[in-house]
Amino acid sequence: MKQRNKLALIVFIVGVFMSALDNGIISSALTTINYAFHVSTVQGTWGITLYTLGIAVTTPIAGKLADKYGRRRLFLIEITLFAFGSLLVALSPSFSFFLIARVVQSLGGGGIFIIASSYILATYTPAQQGGLLGALGAVNGIASVVGPNLGSLVLNLTGSWHWLFLINLPIAVIVVISGWLVIPETKNELVKALDYKGLLVLTLGILSLMLAITNIEAGSLLASLEQGKVWGLMLLSGLLFSLFIQLEKRVSARVDPFLPYNLLRSRGFGLTLFMGLLTGALIAIFVFIPSFVEQRYGVTANNSGIGMSAIGLGAIIGAGVGGGLVTKLGASKTIVISGILATLGFALIAFLSPNLGWFIVNSGLTGIGFGMLMGAPLSVLMSQIAPATDNGVALGTLSVSRQVGLTLAPTFYATIVQNRFGSLIGAQTVETFYRHLSSAAQLQSFQQVAQLAYRNMFSLAVGAAGLILLSGFYLQRRGL
Repeated sequence: MKQRNKLALIVFIVGVFMSALDNGIISSALTTINYAFHVSTVQGTWGITLYTLGIAVTTPIAGKLADKYGRRRLFLIEITLFAFGSLLVALSPSFSFFLIARVVQSLGGGGIFIIASSYILATYTPAQQGGLLGALGAVNGIASVVGPNLGSLVLNLTGSWHWLFLINLPIAVIVVISGWLVIPETKNELVKALDYKGLLVLTLGILSLMLAITNIEAGSLLASLEQGKVWGLMLLSGLLFSLFIQLEKRVSARVDPFLPYNLLRSRGFGLTLFMGLLTGALIAIFVFIPSFVEQRYGVTANNSGIGMSAIGLGAIIGAGVGGGLVTKLGASKTIVISGILATLGFALIAFLSPNLGWFIVNSGLTGIGFGMLMGAPLSVLMSQIAPATDNGVALGTLSVSRQVGLTLAPTFYATIVQNRFGSLIGAQTVETFYRHLSSAAQLQSFQQVAQLAYRNMFSLAVGAAGLILLSGFYLQRRGL
C-alpha cells in the first residue's frame, strides 16, 4: 500500500507540473500568438485573462466535487479536460476559437493542484503532510522558472506556437493511465446534496471580481477605478459575496454547504485567506524581474532571465524547506520565519542592491522566504482550521485567494513603476523609451530613475511580506 501511495504521489506531482507550466509557457509566446491571429497586445492578454478566470472559478468547485465524488475520479477528469482544451488551443483556426479553448483548458487546470493537495491531507499523517505539500509548492516554483525558458526553446526548435500546447497531450495520456492504475480512490464518507445555490452565487461573485480586476489599466489606476466597468463589477461582486454568506448561513441540514458558515465566521480562516492573497501578490513580482534587471543594471533583454534564476531557485528551495519546518515547528512558526526572510529580502533588494551581484544574492534570500509559503504552511494551517469534511473546499478557497492576489498585484506594480517614470518618458511606455536611448548619459539617467521606480514597487512587497509576518505572529499566539 505504501508503494502504491508513493506512485500515486508521483502521478499527482507530474499532473501539477504539467498544469503549472501553462501560463509560463504561453507568456513566452504571447507576441507570436498575437501576430498569428492579427490581434493587438490588449486583445491578446485575454488569452491569459480568461484562463485565470476559469482557474479561479473552477478551483473551489473541483475541491468540493472531489470531496464528494472521489479525488481520483475528479483528478482524471480534470487532466482529461485540460488535455482536450490544450488540443483545441493548438488547433484553433481563429482568435475567438482560441479564447474558448483556453476557457475549456482552464476548467481542467483549475482542479489539479487542489485535488492533489486534498489527496495528501486525506491519505498521509500530519507528520508527513508538511513535506509533501512543500514538494507540491516546489513543483509550482520549478514550473514558474522552467515555463518561459521551455516555451522559448520549443518556439526556437519548431517555429510554431501550436507545439507549446500539443506537448501536453502525451504527458496527459501517461498521467491518466498511470493515475487509473495506481491512485487509490478517496472521498468523504458523509454524502449530502450539493449546495447549488451557493455554488452559483459564489461563482458569479468570483467572476465579477476577476473581470473588474482585468478592466483596471496599469498606469491609470485611479482613472480606471472611476469607470463603471470596474467599480460597478466590484460593487456587484461585493453584493454577491454578501448574498453568498447569507445563503450559507441558512443552508438546510440535508444540504452540504459549499463553504460552511462556521468557516466564514472563523478569524483564522479569514486571516489565512488574507495571507494567501498576499502570497499571490508576492509571486507576481516574478513578472517584473526581467524588466528590472534589464532597465536597472543594463543587462541585455536576451540575458535578463538571469535575474529570475536566483529568486526562482530560492523559491524552490524555500518550498521544500518550508515543508520540513511545518513538520518540526508547526505552520504558524514557519509563516513567521518565512515572513522575516521575505521582508528582509525585499528590503535588501529595494535599498541595498547597487549591482547585479548583490541583487542575485538578495533575490535568492527573498525567494527562499516567500517560497516557504507556496506549499506547506498555509495549506496545513487551513487543514487545521477546517474540519476534515471541508478540507477540499477550504484549500480551494485558499487557492482562489492566491489567484486573486496574483491577478491584482501586477496592475498596482505596473502603475507604481510607470508613474515614477512619468516625467521622464511622457506618453511612451517604459520599454519603448528604454529601447530608443542613444547615449551613455541618457542611459545613466534612465537607470537612476529605474532604481527609484522599482524601489517603490519592492517597498510595496516589503509591506505585504510584513503583513504576512504579523499574521503569523497573531496565529502563533492563538496556538495555531
